[in-house]
Amino acid sequence: MSSAKLDTVLELVDELARNQHRALVFSQFVGHLRLVAEALDTRGLRYEYLDGSTPSAERARRVASFQAGGSELFLISLRAGGTGLNLTAADYVVHLDPWWNPAVEDQASDRAHRIGQQRPVTVYRLIVKDSIEERILRLHHSKRDLASELLEGTEVAGRLSEEELLDLIRS
Repeated sequence: MSSAKLDTVLELVDELARNQHRALVFSQFVGHLRLVAEALDTRGLRYEYLDGSTPSAERARRVASFQAGGSELFLISLRAGGTGLNLTAADYVVHLDPWWNPAVEDQASDRAHRIGQQRPVTVYRLIVKDSIEERILRLHHSKRDLASELLEGTEVAGRLSEEELLDLIRS
């Protein structure tokens, strides 16, 4: 099965592998990760895989394998990879789809931004043009702007109308 997004991620990981980079690939959809895994199997690229059903002992083994150089890629479901992982062997992070909460994506990307990281980390977000994914990114920006303004003490919450507050909650 092929799609523009799958073709794009495969092109990207082929390029990363040719240039001896290692990447974390996140998706909130386990089915999407499995499609990527099947395509990687066809290409002969080595990868580790982690989703919510991975037992903790196996999870630790896969993390250790990736950190030791056992694979170029680590496919991770966004929920399974949000906490407790130190994956500094990666210097690229690829988000296959946006999560509604930007903090969850940031936390996932931070798996590579840890003490012990020796290289700059580049983060890619693959977004389909004119899709709900673009609307989610706009929501990310508005949430970040609101959080920033609130943290700076500008009392934005006091300037929002009741309808604006309800719109934020509904979003």
